[in-house]
Amino acid sequence: MRLFISGVSCVGKTAIGSTLAELLDCKFYDLDEEIETFFSTSIEILQNKFLTMASFRKEASKAFIHLLNQKESENAVISIPPSGLMSYYWRVVKKSDGITIVLFDKAENILKRVTFYDKHSNRIQKTLSKEERMFYLKEIKKDMAYFRTSYIRANIWVDISGLDIVQSSLKVKEELETYCRKVERSKVFKRSKLAR
Repeated sequence: MRLFISGVSCVGKTAIGSTLAELLDCKFYDLDEEIETFFSTSIEILQNKFLTMASFRKEASKAFIHLLNQKESENAVISIPPSGLMSYYWRVVKKSDGITIVLFDKAENILKRVTFYDKHSNRIQKTLSKEERMFYLKEIKKDMAYFRTSYIRANIWVDISGLDIVQSSLKVKEELETYCRKVERSKVFKRSKLAR
């Protein structure tokens, strides 16, 4: 079973996704890391080669396809970018046999987890001023509004507000189990109708 985890930047996709993979005893992949490995360069440097984000995503989707063609990824949790349920990435996700999960949290909680990287994807320590905090809070809220329409496509929505990584992972696992039971019941119901 493939699980695709999306959500806005810094919502906790990587931390929760990797913990969930441990709980489910399967592999974990971060698509950003897979893209950097595939193209042998950082995301920022790769993005700067393209005029638009759409053209970048089109090229980056090659790394996504490459990942899904690997047998090891057939039973895995895969963290995908905020745009993972849009355009080129969404086309790849739709063709795969997987379950899509979106993580939601309050903008104020996400702000506490904001991290910064240089153009080579090295983490930078940065203390935000009051003005910067207000700016990034607005940006997070904008992202939440912008991506929300694509997140409607997800099979499962999980609100992780107030939860730590382990609690969030357990909640995702619980929601996943509930979803799988519903799907199984639906299949049984359809088979019983066809048998009449």
